[in-house]
Amino acid sequence: MTYLIDAWLDRPHPYLRILHRETGEVCAVLKEGALEELRDQGDLDLAELSSSEPLVLKELVRNLFLFCFARALRPPEG
Repeated sequence: MTYLIDAWLDRPHPYLRILHRETGEVCAVLKEGALEELRDQGDLDLAELSSSEPLVLKELVRNLFLFCFARALRPPEG
């Protein structure tokens, strides 16, 4: 499978989406809080987002999916 990263990080409410390249289906969405957490952990490098190296992008997508799944498994806060 091939994915596209659709990132809008320089907005008042930034977000990043991972899209299935062939269908356009949204596979994952990271909103403001998740992006902030990734930046705080040092796991979101803006240079990687603008890379044209397939291996760099593949690893980035993999890490973003893992982060999304790990975040979904957390117990609800409250």
